[in-house]
Amino acid sequence: IEFDLYFTSQLKRAINTLDIILKVLNKSNVEIIKKYSLNERHYGGLTGLNKNDTIKKYGTEQVKIWRRSFDIPPPKMESDHPYKNKINSKILGESLKDTFGRVVPYFKEKIRPLILSNKNILIVFHGNSCRALLMEILKIF
Repeated sequence: IEFDLYFTSQLKRAINTLDIILKVLNKSNVEIIKKYSLNERHYGGLTGLNKNDTIKKYGTEQVKIWRRSFDIPPPKMESDHPYKNKINSKILGESLKDTFGRVVPYFKEKIRPLILSNKNILIVFHGNSCRALLMEILKIF
């Protein structure tokens, strides 16, 4: 498959993954569009905690609610959070609904028109942003 355009989030993991893909495809000097709109869901005050630590701190049921609900966000990131200055965002935490609210409009405005004009597009992004987009594409609500 030849790709006409490459989209990725602004996060290192997605950018690094795209770099690996481009090396495998033997592609260089291609246009890469890096957009915040494709970033992973912002886990707010849970940022930096692994799943087990989060379960110990908040309990299994609460973690399941945050991870699987559509409209319940995690606790907001406090101003003294150790990752606060590393995350370039005014957002303090997102539900999947919030993530949907930034991914889907970007897709509709910038990516879908390219697909409809028969362009081959590769999007490298994250689990929850992909989940939000698939909810739109597959009409899962």
